[in-house]
Amino acid sequence: MTKQIGLWIDHKRAVIMTVSERGEAMQTIQSGIDRHITLRGVKRSRTPYSAQYQKGDDQLDKQFNGLLKKYYTQVATCLRGADAVLIFGPGEAKSELQKRLTNQKAPVQIAGVEAADKMTDRQIAAKIRRYFRESAKRS
Repeated sequence: MTKQIGLWIDHKRAVIMTVSERGEAMQTIQSGIDRHITLRGVKRSRTPYSAQYQKGDDQLDKQFNGLLKKYYTQVATCLRGADAVLIFGPGEAKSELQKRLTNQKAPVQIAGVEAADKMTDRQIAAKIRRYFRESAKRS
């Protein structure tokens, strides 16, 4: 039984569509990451012309990367057992996830990585169906 997965991903959400002989299933994973990470419990400085927050930019980057790591782990668990995975989407999330998947001990068979703009769920489903239909004709 073949299991093909199409994945549209950016830093905010991932739309995963599984195509198998039993049918199609679609699920969405939200990352919970905002564009700017807000700091809770950090007091502002009272003196003028000083740093606004006690945390530095490198600490914010570490916090953001930690949240991304959890998000990519959630997405990677949904891709297990797939015969072919198509990854597409805007921005850098698709290439970051591809690097993460290739470095795993049990790598996922990546069929392709493509750039795509923001899409609705129906557009995503249509693109995935078209891609795997064309790849079946080629083989």
